[in-house]
Amino acid sequence: MNMPRGHRTIQTASHWGVYNVEVDPRGQIVRTTPFRYDPHPPSYMASLPETVRSPLRIDQPHVRAGYLQREKTRKRGGEPFIPIGWDEALDLVAGELARVKSEFGNEAIYGGSYGWASAGRLHHSPSVLKRFLGLHGGYVDKRGNHSFGAALQIAPYILGRSDITEMVVPWPDLVACAELVVMFGGASLKNTQIDAGGAVAHENPDWFRRAAAAGIRFVNISPSRQDLPAEVKAEWIPLRPNTDVALMLGIAHTLEKEGLCDRAFLATYSEGYERFEAYLMGREDGQPKDARWASRITEVPAEVIEGLARTMARSRTLVTTSWSIQRADHGEQPVWMTITLAAMLGQIGLPGRGFSLGFGAVNGTTRSHHEGIPRPTLPLGSNPVKTYVPVGRVGDMLLRPGATIEYDGKTITYPETRLLYSIGGNPFHHNGNLNRFLEAWQRLDTVIVHEPWWNPAAKHADIVLPATTTMERNDILAQEYTPFWIAMKQVIEPVGQARNDFDIMASLATRLGFGHAYTEGRDELGWLKHMYEGARTQARALGFEPPEFQAFWDAGVFEFPPPPDAKVLLEDFRRDPAGHRLSTPSGRIEIFSSTIAGYRYADCPPHPTWLEPAEWLGSRTASRFPLHLLSNQPAARLHSQHDHAPASRRRKVAGREALAMHPVDATTRGLAQGDIVRVFNDRGAFLGGLVVADDLRPGVVQISTGAWYDPAEGGEPGTLEKHGNPNVVTLDGGTSQLAQSTVVQTALVQVEKCGSPPPVTAFEPPQFAARSF
Repeated sequence: MNMPRGHRTIQTASHWGVYNVEVDPRGQIVRTTPFRYDPHPPSYMASLPETVRSPLRIDQPHVRAGYLQREKTRKRGGEPFIPIGWDEALDLVAGELARVKSEFGNEAIYGGSYGWASAGRLHHSPSVLKRFLGLHGGYVDKRGNHSFGAALQIAPYILGRSDITEMVVPWPDLVACAELVVMFGGASLKNTQIDAGGAVAHENPDWFRRAAAAGIRFVNISPSRQDLPAEVKAEWIPLRPNTDVALMLGIAHTLEKEGLCDRAFLATYSEGYERFEAYLMGREDGQPKDARWASRITEVPAEVIEGLARTMARSRTLVTTSWSIQRADHGEQPVWMTITLAAMLGQIGLPGRGFSLGFGAVNGTTRSHHEGIPRPTLPLGSNPVKTYVPVGRVGDMLLRPGATIEYDGKTITYPETRLLYSIGGNPFHHNGNLNRFLEAWQRLDTVIVHEPWWNPAAKHADIVLPATTTMERNDILAQEYTPFWIAMKQVIEPVGQARNDFDIMASLATRLGFGHAYTEGRDELGWLKHMYEGARTQARALGFEPPEFQAFWDAGVFEFPPPPDAKVLLEDFRRDPAGHRLSTPSGRIEIFSSTIAGYRYADCPPHPTWLEPAEWLGSRTASRFPLHLLSNQPAARLHSQHDHAPASRRRKVAGREALAMHPVDATTRGLAQGDIVRVFNDRGAFLGGLVVADDLRPGVVQISTGAWYDPAEGGEPGTLEKHGNPNVVTLDGGTSQLAQSTVVQTALVQVEKCGSPPPVTAFEPPQFAARSF
C-alpha cells in the first residue's frame, strides 16, 4: 500500500514482534505494519498505537497524597495522587534513597525489580535500575524467576546445568527424526507469539503443519484440549491438574515391569537408577507405582497409561514438559521425572528425541540457533549487598523480616525492607495470594515506580515517575533466540513529561554524587554505539561480519548466517560420557542425588517422587472448593502488558477476564455463557465473565493471567477483586525448600453467579488532588 505524501515509516520492536510505524507529517501515529521477515505477526500489534497516547498515560510525576503529607497511615491504592514537578520528584526520590541507606543500610532497599519490561538492550528497565542501585551501595536482589524457577533450581542437580531455555529440541530435528511427541502441558500456539527481548520471525505455526504432514503423532497430556493446535490431531489425555508426576511414574513402571527400559543407557549415562527403581516398584514403601495406582490419582485409565508406555518404547520419542507444569506445589518433581523417563527410554542425545523443557513456551526456543552470538549489553556493575530472596517469596520477605527459610541447601534470613523500587514489572500480576501480598506491600516505608500508564503498580505506589514507551526512544533488539540485530528507532517525542528510565536514573545518580560513574559520559545514542561496537568486536572474533554502527543503524537490521550444524541436546555426552562429563558429582544424569539427600528436605526427596500437592482434586479441600483453577498465558497481551489495549479488552466478557468452565460444571451451578461469576476460596475472591467450553475436562476452570488488579473501593486486603485477576486466590508458598518457586497453578476454588457486580475501574486513572500545603 502506498503511503500518503509526507508520511514515513519507522522501525521499532516489542516482545511480540518487530514492526514499522507509519507517522504523518505532524508526527501522529497512523498505523503499524509487520516486519518483512515475519511470516505470522501477532494481530494485536495493530492496537499498539492506541496505547501510546492512551488516557491512562502518566503525564508528569505524582506523589500519593498521604505520603507527601507525611501521614503515618499507609493507604496505597486507596488515596488520591498529587502532581508535582520533576525537580521536586527527583529530590524526593534521592532524599529517600539517602535516608534509608543512612538509617538502615542498603539491605533495606529491595531492587530485584521483576518483569519483562521492554524489548531492547539499553532500555531494559530492571537493568538500568540495578546499575544505579549498585553504584548507590547495593540492594537486595531476587533469585530465580516465575517462568521456570523450579526447573532452574533442580536442573543443576540432575544435569549439572541451568540453561533451561537451551533444553529444547529444535523443530528441524523433531520433524526429521521424531515419530512420537508426548507433551505434558502441551504447547499452545498463543505462547509462541512472544520472546523476552523481542520476537522477530514467528515460524511455529508452519512447523506444526510440517510435523503433521510428516505423520508425527502428538499426545497432549493436559486438562485443556487447546494446549496443542488442532492441525496436529493430537490424542488428548485430560488428566487431573498437578498429577503429571503420578502419570509419568505409571508409564515408568510399565516400562520397567515389561522390560522396555534401555538398561544399557541407564548403566552408562545415569546415576542412582536402582535407588529410584526401588521406589518405583514399591520395594521402598510397599506401593508399586503401577498404572492402576497412577489411574486412581490422575483419573486416566490404566490401559491408556500402559498403552502409551509401550508406544513410547517402540517409537522415536520426544517427551516434553511445559513450564506451567512446574509452577505448582513440588514443581521440581515433574522436571526431574521428565528427564528420568527420557533416560529410561534411552533416547537422550539423539536428534529430535529425548526430552524438552518448555517446548513452545515462547517463540524462539524451538528454532536452531547459533551458540555464542554476542549481544550488545549494558554493564550492570557489581552489587555490594549479597543478601537475596527467592523471587517467589518476595511477599513473604516483606511480611516477615528476620524470619529464616531453607533455600537450595542454605538457610537465609529475610532482611527488613524499607524501600522498594520497581521498574518494568507489575508486582500485582506475578505474585500469588495478592491479599497477603498487599498486606506486606502496605508495610513498606516507600514504594517508587516508573510507569508509562496508570496500571496497578502505579496506583499502589508512593512516588510515580512517568516513563517513555518503546516508541519514544532508541534501542537495539538482540535477543538470544534470534539471528538478528534490529535497530529500534524512536517514532515520536515523549508523551507529556515522560522520560527514559536511563535518564531518570542518571538524574538521580547526579543528585547522589555518582552521575559520571553511572553515565560514563554517554547519552542514549552514545551508549547504543558503545554497546554495539563491543558486541561487533566479539562477533568479528567469531568470524562474523556485522557492519559498523552507523551502517547498521541506517540499514535497520543485520542477520547472522544460519549455523552450519545445529547442536543436539547432550549429544557430546552421549557420544563420549567420559570425555564430556556432566557437571554433576557423578558426571552423569543424576536420577538419585546424594547432594539433595544430604539436605533432608521432606518436600524434595533425593529422586523423583509423587508428593500430594497442598490442594488438588483428590484432597479433602476439594469437598469445599471442588474446582481446580488454572491460570494460563493470555492470547492478546503479554502477561499484564497492554491489558488496557483494544485487543485485550475485546476478549473480555462483560468487561471482565474470561473464565472457561466445562458445560457439566456450568449446568450443575446454574450458570450460562456470559454470566458474571464470583470465583473464591479462603484466600480471596474475584469476578470473571463465564465462557462455557467443552475443551476443558470437568472439575477444571481456566482464566488467563494478567488482568489488571482492580480491588473494590478502598483496596484493603480481602476486598473483592472486580476484574478477573486470578492471583487473588492462588497460593504464595514455595514449590519446596529447594527452589522456593511459585506455586500459582495449585489452587482450588468454588464458582457462583454474582448478583450485583460492581463496575470495573481497572482502566480508569486514580483520583487526583490539588496540593493544600
